[in-house]
Amino acid sequence: MSDLIREIRELLQDKQIARLKELVNLQETYDLAELLQVLGAEAKWDEVAVLFRLLNKDLSLDVFEQLNLDMQERLIQSFADDKANEIVEGMEPDDRVRLLDELPAKVTKRLLNIMTQEERNKTAVLLGHAPQTAGRIMTPEYVSLKSEMTPDEALERIRAQRKRAETIYVLYVTDARRRLVGVLSLGDLVTAEKSARIKEIMNENVIRVHTGTDQEEVARLLKDRDLLAVPVVDSEDRLVGIVTVDDAMDVLEEETTEDMFKKAGIGPILYKTEESRSSRMISGSVWHVWKVRLPFLVITLMGGLLAGAVIHAFEETLETVVALAIFIPVIMDMGGNVGTQSSTIFTRAFVLGQINMKRFMHHFYREVGIGASMGAALGIAATLIAIAWQGIPELGYTVGLSLFCTITLATALGFLTPYVLIRLGLDQAAGSDPIITTIKDISGLAIYFFTANLFLSAWLN
Repeated sequence: MSDLIREIRELLQDKQIARLKELVNLQETYDLAELLQVLGAEAKWDEVAVLFRLLNKDLSLDVFEQLNLDMQERLIQSFADDKANEIVEGMEPDDRVRLLDELPAKVTKRLLNIMTQEERNKTAVLLGHAPQTAGRIMTPEYVSLKSEMTPDEALERIRAQRKRAETIYVLYVTDARRRLVGVLSLGDLVTAEKSARIKEIMNENVIRVHTGTDQEEVARLLKDRDLLAVPVVDSEDRLVGIVTVDDAMDVLEEETTEDMFKKAGIGPILYKTEESRSSRMISGSVWHVWKVRLPFLVITLMGGLLAGAVIHAFEETLETVVALAIFIPVIMDMGGNVGTQSSTIFTRAFVLGQINMKRFMHHFYREVGIGASMGAALGIAATLIAIAWQGIPELGYTVGLSLFCTITLATALGFLTPYVLIRLGLDQAAGSDPIITTIKDISGLAIYFFTANLFLSAWLN
């Protein structure tokens, strides 16, 4: 890639545009997309724009679809109306709507005005549905068949529509009123007897979603049922579009990425993709970065100060049995690691729909049980190590019991805290870790010193 970039820049510098055009059009789509992404990351937008304009029409459309949304936005806004229209109209309707959702309103309006009436109508249908619903992410370009068709008639229809249809591997059957009545695969069609009718080979039990179904639910349905596509129907059960598996994977990736970014303390960023979030955090103003990250760090700071207050309250205990200080990092770090594990497990399972919120206590008790078992195993190990190291059995018991209690508590907090925040309508991903860390540090130290007073009373008196 570095050699290609060097050669391209030499041709640009020497103004050998004909040779440059020949070179870039010989590259693979993926390589060109990666090349433009690299130049974009280096803020070489003039070079990006020049190279993209040198691509042949079909290749430029393929490359554009491989770019992230941030790159697509920048390119579209730099194009003249004719080039912008060529690119946007060449996109699949659902991909087009996703791009338009990210563009400034003024740019979106300009693009809609220069589209053909047919493409504008397709786009308007999707934009008319609520964001983050099946209606918003579906594509209206699919192949539908009639139940009285023969296999040959159906194949002829597929041949006529295959260029505009997003997939031909899953075929849907509708009646005269466009109501969904069946589904079949391309394989079923190809292997059917020529004299058969579609109604004889189709499956009438069709899994479907409605235009208002949440996009995450649609994505999970496709994933769990291992489907290539799922039909979308309106309130009258008429087929209006399909959601394909690639769109579903994009939704799951976006939602998971969003949650992970929030978990890192940058939840308020109102962008829908990882690239936009990352760009804002890397190149945004210092004030913006402070505003996003500092509140969560303040919570952690307050927790650290309170933990220090607990240590100060037991200063005499530490002075009497100095060896207690050796194991403070163990108690705090182990609790922190376990709490983070549990909250991450909850967050991921919640995003992927693997946690039924109505049966939360079942999941909670299971996680606490796992935490207690890990705490017991690690507590026994720590007890033996502490006794062998310091030669004080009471100290070993203190460390072991404290570790058991702290790990069990941290596991419970890791699951319970995000659940409570969700129930309160708060941002569970952004707030969980600071809250868990604060409570765990204070409670862990309190447990440790109270246990020390219990087992080491003879030493302290």
